[in-house]
Amino acid sequence: MNQTENRKDEHVRISLEKDVAAHHNYWDDVKLIHNALPEINKDELDLSTGLFGKKMDAPLIISGMTGGYQKAKKINENLAAAAEKFQIGMGVGSQRAGLENSGLKDTYGVVKDFDIPLRFANIGASQLVLWGRDKTLANVQEMIDMIGANVFVVCLNFLQEVIQFEGEPHAKGCFDAIKELAQDLDVPLVVKESGAGISYDVASRLSKTKIAGIDVGGAGGTSFAAIEHYRAGMINDRLHERGGKTFWDWGIPTPTSILEVGDATDWKLPIIATGGIRNGLDAAKAMALGANCAGMAHTLLGPANKDKESTIFEVDAIIKELRAAMFLVGADSVSKMIDVGAELWI
Repeated sequence: MNQTENRKDEHVRISLEKDVAAHHNYWDDVKLIHNALPEINKDELDLSTGLFGKKMDAPLIISGMTGGYQKAKKINENLAAAAEKFQIGMGVGSQRAGLENSGLKDTYGVVKDFDIPLRFANIGASQLVLWGRDKTLANVQEMIDMIGANVFVVCLNFLQEVIQFEGEPHAKGCFDAIKELAQDLDVPLVVKESGAGISYDVASRLSKTKIAGIDVGGAGGTSFAAIEHYRAGMINDRLHERGGKTFWDWGIPTPTSILEVGDATDWKLPIIATGGIRNGLDAAKAMALGANCAGMAHTLLGPANKDKESTIFEVDAIIKELRAAMFLVGADSVSKMIDVGAELWI
């Protein structure tokens, strides 16, 4: 393996073997209002939803996790099988490795073998600045073609970049690069955070561009500072190991970020809620706060590392939990979840 492949392998192994969760999951601070007289039938609930011009059978997205090393192909294959079965969205991890090594493209491109209604391509924001406009357009098109993407995601992962011992914390010029790319692309562009959340101010600035949506990627789930803490420890890099521990819980809680992004954009941009979503109840809470759908990553990584059956079981359970939560609050469709009421205690 080269350095990039090693890094991606280590990210997955550490996520599976170590406790890399934030020390508090903020979804536990959100309470849905129970409806003792829901006046609906559970089997008549409609979980279908539209997003970026595509229809999904449930408001769920398997967030981009991996790709770029050989073992990732099987993980993405298992995730794609579940996405196809339940007709939900799916993303892949940063595709930079596939650009640099054509032999790794199939670790991402395996998702094209499945009938997935909404596919998300993905690259880190700093790469846009390093590449420049012309190279960015060519690379982005290659990444879209690599997985047959319907949506392109620019990932704001500067917490991880600043902690990572080989990180590239190049943020200067990223806003302009995102603005230009949103104008140039033929597919919707979504801006996503990776575990540290998006504030009112940042969402307000982004809303003035032609981006199509925001994935808040808030704090409360996987801590990428924690992952880099463990990676630094593996090579006895005490300086970066300490940095990962110091910033372990850095970020805006996901529920707070949903509200801030919604207020900043007047709820006109679709909001994807990722960051600590563990089950269907958490997904229901996200939608009650105003998210259009929920994204999941870590809760599916273990099953996907095992086999398709385990992955399908987990997604099935999550959807059944979401359906139960909707029934218990009296919402017979996804669009009505925003009306059911939720209390946020943070």
